[in-house]
Amino acid sequence: EIITIEGLGGPEKLSPLQQAFIDAGAVQCCFCTPGMIMAAQYLLNRNPSPTEEDVREALSGNLCRCTGYKRIIEAVLTVAHQNLEKVG
Repeated sequence: EIITIEGLGGPEKLSPLQQAFIDAGAVQCCFCTPGMIMAAQYLLNRNPSPTEEDVREALSGNLCRCTGYKRIIEAVLTVAHQNLEKVG
C-alpha cells in the first residue's frame, strides 16, 4: 500500500500533521512540505513519542530552504504530544 500526501487528508479535513504544519508556520514555499510531512508521519507511525533528535534524524533526508527546520520540528512534536494526550 502506498499513501501519498493526498491520502493523509483533504481540503475539507486535513490530517493532524498537516494542520500542525500550518498552525506552527512550518510551511512557506511548500516545495519540501509533502516530503517532510510524509517522513514525519512515517516516524509517528513507528514511534508515537519521538524525541527532538528522533524527529531531526527522520527528517534528515529532506531539505528545506525556507523555514530553518525549527517550526517543522515543533509541528511534529506537537502532534506527538497530542497523540500521547489522547492515549494517556
